This record gives sequence, structure tokens and C-alpha cells, in this order.
Amino acid sequence: MTSPALILIAGALAVALAPARARRVLAVLSPLLALAYVASLPLGASVTHPLLGWTLEVVRVDALSRVFGLIFALVAVLGAVYAWGIADRREQVAAQLYAAGALGVTFAGDVITLYAFWELMALTAAVLVWVRDTAPARRAGLRYVLVHLTGGAVLLVGLVAHVATTGRIAFEHFEPSAAAWLILLGFCLNAAVPPLGAWLPDAYPKASVTGAVLMSALTTKSAVYALLRGFAGWEVLVAAGVFMALYGVVYAVLANDIRELLAYHIISQVGYMVAGCGLGTAMAVNGAVAHAVCHILYKSLLFMGAGVVITTTGRSKLTELGGFVGRQRLVFGLYMIGAFSISGFPLWNGFVSKSMVVAAAGETQRNVVFLLLMLASVGTFLHTGLKLPYFTWMGPDRGIRPTRAPAHMVAAMAMAAGLCTLLGVWPQGLYALLPNPTDYQPYTATHLAETIQLLLFTFFAFYLFIPKLGGEATVSMDTDVVYRKGAAPARRLVVDGVDAAFGWAETVTERLAAEVRAWLRNPGLTFVGRHELGGWDPDAARPPLQGPLSLTLLVFVVLALLALLAA
Repeated sequence: MTSPALILIAGALAVALAPARARRVLAVLSPLLALAYVASLPLGASVTHPLLGWTLEVVRVDALSRVFGLIFALVAVLGAVYAWGIADRREQVAAQLYAAGALGVTFAGDVITLYAFWELMALTAAVLVWVRDTAPARRAGLRYVLVHLTGGAVLLVGLVAHVATTGRIAFEHFEPSAAAWLILLGFCLNAAVPPLGAWLPDAYPKASVTGAVLMSALTTKSAVYALLRGFAGWEVLVAAGVFMALYGVVYAVLANDIRELLAYHIISQVGYMVAGCGLGTAMAVNGAVAHAVCHILYKSLLFMGAGVVITTTGRSKLTELGGFVGRQRLVFGLYMIGAFSISGFPLWNGFVSKSMVVAAAGETQRNVVFLLLMLASVGTFLHTGLKLPYFTWMGPDRGIRPTRAPAHMVAAMAMAAGLCTLLGVWPQGLYALLPNPTDYQPYTATHLAETIQLLLFTFFAFYLFIPKLGGEATVSMDTDVVYRKGAAPARRLVVDGVDAAFGWAETVTERLAAEVRAWLRNPGLTFVGRHELGGWDPDAARPPLQGPLSLTLLVFVVLALLALLAA
């Protein structure tokens, strides 16, 4: 038995060495093998290895790790099918390693293994941004690396402090301590908890169209898994999750780029999962896990739809799109399944998962949390389910004539849409995988009635305010403005200033060394100034040897005479 991550790492190596045609097959085959392997792992299985006196648990299979492992491997398969037509070896290898990192984090039973795969995810995800090979992508990828390596450093300090104080390396539930708070901060950065989450809408719209599909599924949900494993029941996560749910919806109002709008809704939807983790009850944890699974499916579907639009039109702004729904009816229809899913429509998977978290808030009498999460769901349908598809495919005809959508992209969308529908009509298949027993019934008269009322209200509000809801060619300022605007003065201070200081020190040292070297070559210059010599010639400044030699010879002669006389 071994870690499922190693299958994808081996796949990445094979892809790196294989010719172009074989790479496509290998890129799909390795995640398929990883999926089959994860499905075969029995509950309770464990793989350990000794390392420097520690015992690493590189594989720990329980209900929580198994369900996340299954969905991560599954989305890696969907992503590989969607990316069938790409020829960039860097992107294919990075995608395999990125998915390997997510699986490694999921099955890690100790914090050393966890941290190694955590950093692998950060580096390979940045490559998926860089491979787009545009100036904005290169800058966004650099910011992504810097932010995540900073978060990784904070996480490492917390993990080291935890191990030093407890003597344990097991990845388990953390009790409140200074080390635990640092670990929580590192996890929250990857979960995109504001104000730490501005990297997400910065990087995802600039990544490659295929890379963004995987990124939308893996980084934040790996962090959700880590929070569920280590911090379930921490009250601070309830407030953080509710704030995320509303924060993402509000910023989606301002977004003009279609993938930026979807990225902000990732923050909003992850907020439900974080809130469920904070509530900590069996129902809330089940809801967070179920919603993570469903979110991965419908959010990857939504990013696939956006990727098809970018691929076939070369445009990504709401203000530049519209009027070609007749040329992409199938793509539009598949996208709408994802939109119905994220909005919580009955018969699709968002309806059976998001409501579990909301119900858990009601079950624990957290009425304010209940109402605010319900309010956030209104904004989700308004922007992802109505605004984005309307102004992307419908709206004013701007004369766009998209090329034909690649068959492999449409096939991947159809697979994701089918899974969204399957879990919506058969939620028991999902509930059976959850970490806690559940008898939750989503299709009750009350739940159906309140959901339909909210959806109808949102639809009519959109219809009335269509002219006011279109995209605007503006740039939204998020918390990343701190390091975006601060980059130039920080560079002047930390890079240019330090470089100038070292340059000055080097110049002074060289001049001093020259003076010392000159003095050592001819100490007589101390008494005979260079200006007196009419220009410096080291030989000219040396004292003549005639006098000392004559004196020495005279002494020898005198001594010789004295010796003869004495004889």
C-alpha cells in the first residue's frame, strides 16, 4: 500500500518524458488510476515510514480523508479530459503534481507529510498561472507564490512550535494555543478567508483556462479539509465563514471579468464550509463536507464554461461579450446546470448540500447565522445564475462569432453536469460517504417552498434591474491593494536601498584596501607625498640603497681589520 499521491507523481514523471500524443493519454490515465486506488482503500488503512526518529503516517484512511480523496481524484480526471487538447508539457506536468499535492494533504496523518504536500500545491498552482504566458499572468503568479510561501512559513512556524510543545507530529484536532493559532492562520490563507483571500480573484482569472478548473477545485477545498480535521468547533470560524459568504457575493457585484466573478463566488461558497466547520456539530461537519464535494463539481463546471468562452472568443469581460447564445446552446445549457447547482435549485447538488449547513445553524439556534447564509444564497443566484450567463451569452449583440467549442471541453462539461444532476436527485449516494451518520432529508415541503420563493424573488429582481446589473469596465480594489501598491516603495526600501547601501560599502572598502595596499608596497610614501613626486611611481618613491649598502660594507671592513689586528 502506498500514497495515492505517488501515482500522480509517477504520472507527472511519465508525462514529462513522453511524446506529445502519449502525454494526453497519460494525463488522463494517471488520475483514473489514482481514483480507482483511492476507491479501493479500506477504512482504517494506514501506511507509516520512519524518518529521523519520527514515524510518518503518509496514508491515513478514514471517512473524512476518503471522501475528499475521492472527489479530488475525480476532479483531476475531469480536468484532464477538459485539458485533452493542450500541448504545453509544463502545464500537463504541473496539473499532475498539483493534484498529487491535494491527495497528499488529504491522506497525510502527520504534520510533516502534510506540510511537504502543502508546499507542493503552492508551487505547482503558480505554474498553472505562469503557463498562460502573459504579463498579467506572470505578475499574478509571482504574487501567488509570495503570498502562499508566506502563509506556508507561518504554517511551518506553527507546526514546529506545536511539535516542540506537545512532542507529537500527528495531524489531529488542535487545542487552542499560540502554535494552533499560527496553524489556523496558515490554513485560513489557503481557504481564502478575508482579508487573506485576495490572491484567489487575482490569480484564477489569469491562469490558463484548463489550469483554472483545477485551481477552483483543489486549493481552497484542501484547506477546508484541513480545517475540518484540525479545527472543527472553533467558534471563530463561524463568524469568518458568514463574513466570507457575504464578502464574496458583494465583490461579485463589482466584477467584470467572468472568471473573477466566479472566483469571488468561490470565497462565498467556501464560507458555508468554514461556517459549518466552526459550528462543529455532526450535521454541520457533514454539511461542510457535502458542500465541498458538490462545490468542486459545479464550480469546475462553471469554470469550464467560462474557459470555453475565452477559448472560442478570446474575450473574458462582461462588457465585451454577449449575443452569441445561438452559437453555443449546448455550452450555455451545461453552464446553466452548474449555475442551478450553485444557486441551490431543487434536483441539483447544491440544493442537497448547502442546505445542510444552513439547517445546522438553525438546529443550534444560530438564527443570525441562519439568516445571513440564506441572504448570501440570494446573491449567488443573482450573479452566477443570472447576471453572468445573461451578459456573457445573451445581452447586446456585439458581433462576436465564436469558433467551435472543442469536443473534449464539452465532454468534460457534460460529465460534470451529469454528476451535479446525479447527486441532486440521489443525495443518499453522497450522504453515505459523509463522516457522520445522517438522516437529513432535503426534499421537504418547507425546504422546497422557501427555496422556490427565494429563487423567484431573485429572478424578478434581476429582471427589473437588468440595466443596472451589467458589468462595468472598472477594477475592484481588494485587500491585495496593500501589497500591490506597497510593492514599489517596499522594493525601493528593501531591494534598491539595500543594494545602494552595499554598493557604498563596497566602494569605501575598495578605496581603503587600495590605500592600505599602496602603503604596504612603499611605506616611504608616508613621508614623501605623491604630489612631491609629480605623479605616483612606486619605484621612484623608494629610498636609495647606496647609503645603507655603503654603511654595511664599511662595517664589514672595520670588523675585518679589527680581526686581523687582534690576530
